[in-house]
Order: sequence, then C-alpha cells, then structure tokens
Amino acid sequence: MTLAFALYKYFPFGGLQRDFLRIALECQKRGHNILVFTTSWQGDQPDGFDIRFLEVSGNSNHVRMLNFQQQISSTLKNQPKVALVGFNKLPGLDIYYAADTCYLDKAQSKGWLYRLTSRFRYYKAFEEAVFSQQSHTVSLLISALQKPVFQQYYHTPDERIHLLPPGISRDRCRPDNAEAIRMDFRKEFGLTNEDKLILMVGSGFRTKGLDRAIKAVASLPSSLKQKTRFFVIGQDKQKPFASLARQAGIQNQLHFFAGRDDVPRFLLGADLLIHPAYNENTGTVLLEALVAGLPVLTTDVCGYAHYINDANSGTVVQSPFAQEALNQSLSTMLTSKTWQAWQNNAIAFSHQEDLYSMPERATDIIIEQAQQKSDHASFL
Repeated sequence: MTLAFALYKYFPFGGLQRDFLRIALECQKRGHNILVFTTSWQGDQPDGFDIRFLEVSGNSNHVRMLNFQQQISSTLKNQPKVALVGFNKLPGLDIYYAADTCYLDKAQSKGWLYRLTSRFRYYKAFEEAVFSQQSHTVSLLISALQKPVFQQYYHTPDERIHLLPPGISRDRCRPDNAEAIRMDFRKEFGLTNEDKLILMVGSGFRTKGLDRAIKAVASLPSSLKQKTRFFVIGQDKQKPFASLARQAGIQNQLHFFAGRDDVPRFLLGADLLIHPAYNENTGTVLLEALVAGLPVLTTDVCGYAHYINDANSGTVVQSPFAQEALNQSLSTMLTSKTWQAWQNNAIAFSHQEDLYSMPERATDIIIEQAQQKSDHASFL
C-alpha cells in the first residue's frame, strides 16, 4: 500500500518531526510506499520516500495551513485507497498523531476577544474536523492526560482514540561505558567532580519554562551557584533569555547550544535535567533522561511527568506552579545524597517498563486503518 503523511514542516531536532520519521520508516520497513506532503525539509531525506513540497499561500499561518490541506486533498481525491496520516490537525485525515494538546482547551485562557479572531475559528475548525463525533479520523494519543480533555470538548468515541506507549529511542539508554563517557564529557567542558551541571533540552524555550529555570538557578545559595553550570540545548530565540540571565546575575553559568545529535552525551555528563514546562503534551526528554539514568526536576503538567514519580527518579513540582517550590527543589536535588538512588531507580525502571515501542504500535494501527480504507474503496 501507499501511505500518505502530512507534516507542515520537517526539521531534524523537533520531537514531533522525529516521531513522524520513525513511524514512517517503520511503515516503509514493513513494505509500504511512503508519500510525504510538506512545505519544507531540513536535513537528509530518507531513501525511498516520495516527498512532495507544496508551496502554500496566505498572509497568516492558519490560512497557509488551510491551503496546505486543500492541496493535499486535491492531490489525493482520485486515490481513494490511500490513507492519510496527519501530524498536524487538518480536515480529511484518516489517522492523526496527536502530539499537540487540545487547542480549544488552551484557548479558554486567552479571553473572549481572542475567540473572535479568524485564527481561533480556523484552528477550532481544524480540531473539530479531527475529534468531533461526525468525524471518522482515528487519533493516536501519546499522553493519557489528553484523552479526557478532547472528549470533554468533542465527545470523541473511545473506539477512535488509541493511546500509544512512549517511543524513546534505544540509543538514549544508558550504555555500559557510561562512566567513561561522562568523564570525557566533563573534561571536555572543564567540569570537575565538584561542579554541578544542570541540563535543559527542547525547542520552544518559553513553553518549556526556561525563564522559570533561569530564576531557579539564580536563586541557588551563592556557594552552590558558583560551582553550577546550566547548559540549554534547543532551537529558539536566545536573546530574551540571555538578557534575563544577565539581569539575574547568572550569565556566566548559562550556555546555549543549537539543536544537535549528541544529546545522549549531555544526558550522561549532566547532574540533573530541569524541565519546568508551562504546557507539555508529553515531555519526551523526561524519559530520555530517565533511561540515561539522569535525575529529573519537572512540572506535573507534562504528560510523561508521572513516569518520574513512578520510577522515583526525581522531583515533580505540583500545580498550581510556585517559583519558590521549583527553587527549593532545585537546591535540594543538587545537594541531596539521594542522587545515586534516583539514578539507580531510573535505570531499573527503564529495564522494566515499555518506554520504547511507540513507532511499532503506531504502525500497527496505521496499517490496520489503511487496509480497512483500501478494502472499503475496493468494495465501492
């Protein structure tokens, strides 16, 4: 079969983009042809993919997204057997991979004026096209927290929602030579055994709570702060956060790195992952840290935060968020004698739980739905 995938933009360091590629490659591995619709692709293109670049028009993101959808629909209208898998909410999808939280729920906090905008109307319509009772789209959810939220607004039937296990790449798992890698890493960056390295990973610095993290580092006791470094990896605008760090007096502690493919080295070399997100459907990096044996400090709004509690491998700051709670937790974790226990707990948990099979399970459902669509089209 030919399986069509719709992804508005591809770049190699986005979590959604990585999930798309792993799922599409798994589908290809099982013998299916892969057709991809996108507007741009950064990085290497997989062998054997038929990638169609669509030039979209419009003076706003939501209008361009609609134009993207209309072009896909026009291309596939004469191919009734081809199932369409979307990684953005769009009308006409057979399967939707739900990497985003519920838009209508988030919009409630923006006030009534926002809900009068064309942006709101378009994105609400896109989401309704996927989750409404009248839709036929099957959704693949990666966060159990989101199922009741979508159903609250759209009353989506249970049979159209499938919850996937996490899909952590095995290359994130702690290797046998982890200590040697850690020593080499810390030597490379001039870190002694007494120094503390806090790590934050993820594009979208505002949503991930980088401002909160900067304030927490700045609040550390002077003696601890002097021997603490804060590394941030991700693709986003650095300037406002560098300015905040200067105002907080930790400009010398904070170091930015662009998106990179050696994140596992950083996970092994650091002493703590901080992820105080404002809003996070899953928080894949939480599990990447867990399987690497790195203790985590995060917020309970992250869909995967419960795994940190389940594994007893760090601290989850509860809602409603209080900066002081994050500050105190950071100081406590950096000085706690429980650090080794957190690491051991994380490693043991990573060997016991299924944190890895998302691409395979997603592929199972996609192929099942695609076969049903093909059989139905043949019958007609």
